[in-house]
Amino acid sequence: MGCLAAVWGVTGCSSEENGYNPPGANARVGPVLIRYAHIAEPPNGPWETGDDAPFYVWLFNQGQSTGRLLGAETTVARSVDIVNADGAVRGPVALPSGKLVELEKGRAHLVLRDLRRQIRGGDYVWITLRFERVGEIALQVHSQIPTYVDDDATDAPGLTSPSPE
Repeated sequence: MGCLAAVWGVTGCSSEENGYNPPGANARVGPVLIRYAHIAEPPNGPWETGDDAPFYVWLFNQGQSTGRLLGAETTVARSVDIVNADGAVRGPVALPSGKLVELEKGRAHLVLRDLRRQIRGGDYVWITLRFERVGEIALQVHSQIPTYVDDDATDAPGLTSPSPE
């Protein structure tokens, strides 16, 4: 129960006090909680047709036995691969009972290969995640809205809007 409380603590809703608004869709399929499902922030403009776009998600298995994320699919990309931190394609991801599995930058994660259309920050797309034994779930996920840091604009680093050059 303590692990579950820890997961809910880090995946809770935003509050006006701290102003934190985490990206992503949240859902549940069987005993698997899905949190922060989102396409990575596009660098230097939108993801373009033909690009590979990282897809990040946190998974928490509340079941009694280990589960597995088998893969994913979407109509906006030729395919979706599960990759290691170095980008090498790998097999399914184990979801141990009672453990948080963070599929994100610097770790194993998913990649939308060969995008079929442009995806801007803030756009929504449908992605279906497939799990062993518990089935699949279709999520409407967004491409994280870009943030721009302009350290020269103020004495302290902060977020600014992009300015035309």
